[in-house]
Amino acid sequence: MRSFFIFFTILCFAVQSHGRAAPDSFADLVEDLVPAVVSIASTTIVKMEQEQTIPKFPEGSPFDEFFRDYFNREQRRSPSQRPLVGLGSGFVIDETGIIVTNNHVIENADEISVIMFDQKEYIAELLGRDPKADLAVLKINPDGRKLKSVKWGNSDEARVGDWTIAIGNPLGLGSTVTAGIVSAISRDIGGGPYVKFIQTDASINRGNSGGPLFNIKGEVIGINAAIISQTGGSIGLGFAIPSNSAKKVISQLKEYGRTRRGYLGVEITSVSEDIAESLGLTETNGAFVSNINPTGPAKEAGIHEGDVILKFNDDEIINKEDLVRLVGESDIGSLSKVEVWRKNIKLIIEVQLGELPEKSYAKRKISTDQTNEKNFLDLGLSVTPTKNEEGVIVSKVNENLNLLIGDIIIEVNMDKITTVESFIKLIDEIKDSERRSILLKVMRNEELQWVTLKIKN
Repeated sequence: MRSFFIFFTILCFAVQSHGRAAPDSFADLVEDLVPAVVSIASTTIVKMEQEQTIPKFPEGSPFDEFFRDYFNREQRRSPSQRPLVGLGSGFVIDETGIIVTNNHVIENADEISVIMFDQKEYIAELLGRDPKADLAVLKINPDGRKLKSVKWGNSDEARVGDWTIAIGNPLGLGSTVTAGIVSAISRDIGGGPYVKFIQTDASINRGNSGGPLFNIKGEVIGINAAIISQTGGSIGLGFAIPSNSAKKVISQLKEYGRTRRGYLGVEITSVSEDIAESLGLTETNGAFVSNINPTGPAKEAGIHEGDVILKFNDDEIINKEDLVRLVGESDIGSLSKVEVWRKNIKLIIEVQLGELPEKSYAKRKISTDQTNEKNFLDLGLSVTPTKNEEGVIVSKVNENLNLLIGDIIIEVNMDKITTVESFIKLIDEIKDSERRSILLKVMRNEELQWVTLKIKN
């Protein structure tokens, strides 16, 4: 009997040492977190269909008067424009008023309102959004009020079976708390190559989108983004964007209004069994290079069409989506090692990554210094600096050039421009090399474009 008691005691100790017991209550933790979670109302002005025409009746007909009165009443009830309000969630990451939510919560909104837990409402400014990562960053003016903010956690430490807590605004009800566990990690649900989701069985419904998923320490390990349901309600299949994937995107949206992703300059397809067999590969892992941008980093580094990329910085490429995600998460300008399969040989090629052209959805004003304008007669343009050192702005331009006044030049021949001085230096280097063509990357109307210039003799 005594030996059984000792065994039971040891068994209980072993169980407790390998897992954290379920708490009696989440109340103390939730009480501290709820003030940082907000409701978001996005208002979009929707244009109605064209007004219906009144049927034609003979002049003086009683039907003419009847239908005219009817259509006039209906048009007063149904204006040509109506506000469409969407509801979602978000959370404060900085007490100055920086708020994170999903892109799909505020996409195409004409006005965004943030409602705090105490029902205080603020009009929000969009700092930036990224449809590919389904993330958006908002800014409110708290008018001197010190806001409660949350802390980021390490989503890579999340394990299947860990406790999770979701707080949000489901179905417009206001602050609602649900709890569950991590059901799976690195889940691919077809949301694009840039996100592998955390799956949780904490109840998530419409309106929870953009809200935080916490670990038991009260740290944000995910941003609730999607559910799978046949009914539209929660059936225990909720998905959150991992915090480690989100943090870098959010930081760039705050600073630049867009996400700055690494760029390799290749078009890729999956490695089919036929392709693998024809190239002497025993597996279908990797990404087959079907086309190469002639001015991209891969071309310059020596990657060829027909190569199969097997590894990127020591990470194995199982499918083409892995390569897209890994390159996109890498720093612009970083030197990366790419392992390729070519003619039955594995080669290691070093590539300096460029920047993937991305559209900016936030309309930020670029401040210029007109007193420091620099003229380039042999280029047919003048530029001024930006006060935030993000390229140079075209202030004057000849009519026959591909540039427009207001274009922001951010790269010259794949080299980044920060100031007028850096622009002058690169132009002088190109002139000394006796090249007569220049490739510029410019921001125009919130979109990145490539433009070429000729140096005049």
